[in-house]
Amino acid sequence: MTIDAAAVDALAADVAHALDRLGDTGGNWVPPTPGIDHDVVVVGAGQSGLAVAFALRRAGITNITVIDAAEEGREGVWETTARMQTLRSVKTLPGPELGLPGLTFRSWYEAAFGADAYAVLGRIPRTVWADYVRWYRRATGIAVRNRTRLTRIEPLDATAPRGFRLRLERDGEARTETARKLVLATGMDGSGGPFVPPVIADNLPRSLYAHTDDAIDFAALDGKVIGVLGAASSAFDTAATALEQGAAAVHLFCRNADLTRVTTVKGLSYAGALDHFHELPDADRWSLMRRFFANAPGPMPDTVRRATRFPTFHLHLAAGWTTARDAGGTVEVEAGDGRHRFDYVIAGTGYRADLGRRPELAGVADAVALWRDRYTPPPGEEDEGLAANPYLGPGFEFVEKAPGTAPFLKDIHNFTYGGVVSHGRAVGEIASLRHGVPRLVSAIGRDLWLADRAAHLARLRSFDTPDLTGEEYAHALWSPPVDSSSFRDTETPT
Repeated sequence: MTIDAAAVDALAADVAHALDRLGDTGGNWVPPTPGIDHDVVVVGAGQSGLAVAFALRRAGITNITVIDAAEEGREGVWETTARMQTLRSVKTLPGPELGLPGLTFRSWYEAAFGADAYAVLGRIPRTVWADYVRWYRRATGIAVRNRTRLTRIEPLDATAPRGFRLRLERDGEARTETARKLVLATGMDGSGGPFVPPVIADNLPRSLYAHTDDAIDFAALDGKVIGVLGAASSAFDTAATALEQGAAAVHLFCRNADLTRVTTVKGLSYAGALDHFHELPDADRWSLMRRFFANAPGPMPDTVRRATRFPTFHLHLAAGWTTARDAGGTVEVEAGDGRHRFDYVIAGTGYRADLGRRPELAGVADAVALWRDRYTPPPGEEDEGLAANPYLGPGFEFVEKAPGTAPFLKDIHNFTYGGVVSHGRAVGEIASLRHGVPRLVSAIGRDLWLADRAAHLARLRSFDTPDLTGEEYAHALWSPPVDSSSFRDTETPT
């Protein structure tokens, strides 16, 4: 289908008119700070970063900038490493529109393809969602500095929250800018990176394996026999993609006796949970998240069928890998169901939090409190993966590992997957935006307001803009007659 460009342009104009009618086009209320370039820098211009920037502007915090390392139109994962044919979210799920009907996916889709097309649409095609996000950027007018990478964060004052020196790189050229606040909206790997199990990473050369997060050259796998470790949707999508592009066979291995049929974390989908999960006691948050992630989230039915329609797709249950070795340019695997040989293997094993893996956080990671620094689970409920996630405050801000040693951390807001234990659901995914973005922006506004308390008090106390000039009532001022006594009733006309 072809997008009706005139219709979506008209919709964007309607959004601009709606914002004007709402009075959301006002100016900035944050006083300038000497030596500071930006009040807020948003890192990442995918769906999360754009929604945060839009909400900041609507909240009257406009001295912001948004950066992204990708080329324009390639932000996020939708047209890079994501391989699903359709989103896993239902088409009616609220997203980055933040209460504006004209910005919803439905409004855009109906403008682009017609109301009848939306009525028969099942789940949202991945590339169509990417088109919508690009339109959202244009419709909201969010300016993005593409091909700009944050390489390091340095506090301007390690003893007080006075802002940051940001080391940036654009097209190989280094530059430095300053900011009071930082929002990391860098997606699934924003608090660490892809997890490759030691059975693969410690035993195989990089030429023989990939992670589903990698930009895999599927053309090079034409005619090959592939082994996939992992049984979540990304593993199935990658297996199907390999077969669709000519792989001779794909064997997918699940460590459990069956695929996960109930993705328990989906229970965190109603407003009360999304708004208030972060206010639960640590023990409750931990026990729930440990239950939710005891098994990988299950694959979607369409994703499973996409792979199983190939007779050369083979599913291995109760078949975790115990060893893998380089057997002369092929991979020999010992699994729970025997020995197997592959030309190439792919890990569909998700992500792990590890702040030290992020170059931009290398200078501050050691000072950040992780869940293992704040909570000790009861015996039998330990989980190394959960414990490595950052322990975030209510506004998604980093917290000091040792109180008083790194007060600047409260001005780094981590709106990435690493917030999952603290805030529930996958922070940054579509389902988290409606509830998470307003909470994040409110926290940023509160911090800026209180930090500038003296300036705001002076502004409020000095306010003296008159509503009246005096001419409105000067002619109606009453004066007593010249011969009046010291006390006399006013005359009443008869």
